[in-house]
Amino acid sequence: MAKRDYYDVLGLSKDASQEEVKKAYRRLARKHHPDVSKEDDAEERFKEINEAYKVLSDSERRAKYDQYGHAAFEDGGMGQGGFGGFGGGFGGFDDLGDIFDTFFGGGGGGPSRPRKGADLRADITLDFEEAAFGKTATVTVNRVEVCDHCHGNQAEPGTPIKNCPDCGGSGKVTGVQQTPFGRMNVSRTCSRCQGEGKIFETPCTVCGGQGRVRKAKTIDVEIPAGIADQQVLRVGGRGDAGHLGGPPGDLQVVIHVRPHKVFRRRNNDVLCTVPITFVQGALGDEIDVPTLEGPVKMRIPEGTQSGKILRLRGKGIKDVRGHGRGDQLVTIQVETPTKLTNEQKELLRAFGKARGESHPEEAKGFFERVKDALR
Repeated sequence: MAKRDYYDVLGLSKDASQEEVKKAYRRLARKHHPDVSKEDDAEERFKEINEAYKVLSDSERRAKYDQYGHAAFEDGGMGQGGFGGFGGGFGGFDDLGDIFDTFFGGGGGGPSRPRKGADLRADITLDFEEAAFGKTATVTVNRVEVCDHCHGNQAEPGTPIKNCPDCGGSGKVTGVQQTPFGRMNVSRTCSRCQGEGKIFETPCTVCGGQGRVRKAKTIDVEIPAGIADQQVLRVGGRGDAGHLGGPPGDLQVVIHVRPHKVFRRRNNDVLCTVPITFVQGALGDEIDVPTLEGPVKMRIPEGTQSGKILRLRGKGIKDVRGHGRGDQLVTIQVETPTKLTNEQKELLRAFGKARGESHPEEAKGFFERVKDALR
């Protein structure tokens, strides 16, 4: 059975914000969880919801899905097993504790776990040639980094750090709550220590006790040859610092390519239009054609009509994944001369007369005379 569109699964439009994606997921996950819903297909529905959320909540995966649909993730397109990140049978949740966080606002026992830092976005605008051949670009982002003064432990160096008296260092407090599964003992994050299990009396004077600070950071980004407009590059580990020792987030670079005055792009092919005279079209000629690497000679066959497309093989754009290179497709535009001299007009009339007679050899040498006259 064909997969449903992920936006339809979550009941969203294609321009939905990340917050709208998250809200829709939580609402549907509560409604269709197999332990709550009485629907016959609850388990499949719940799996479908999680699969849609896993893609649409990740900006890079979402960009690929918007461009290629489900085909973006076929044959291991998202890593081992396609959706290999769906661990434990709960889709977008890391473990059972996260599903309790969603339903009840709490989670399993133990202090807060290390969390990956947030991803950041940067935009880079390239010239057509830069996108075709690649380059090293520089971006500046404001990102969260571990505080150099307290090294992330939040307390002023040399001052004491103690176990939280409210949770005893566990990071969680437990209470009874009515849930869709009945009355249950539900653990919640300790509000005093925010789940960290530790408290300090004197916060770091640099970060204010946050353990992290925001700084402007200049980052070099390697742009591969063949990158296309609106493609997203993921630069691993250059996003915000993680929490409690978690890994940093990634930097997602959105590429914008300026239009070119001469060239256009279609997949990996370069398209352009080249004008020729009607004499060149009729008699054929060798002309210079602009390419991304400079002008090259191209033969115009005799009798070429306006609109004919000629191909320069291997003169297109490199495939961004290294699978060869496209061609350059040259559309011929035969121009009709204007402001003719009397001599040129007489030659054209003679040519028309010759073409209408039964002996076309009378027009022999005509184009040579026209060519000389048009010089």
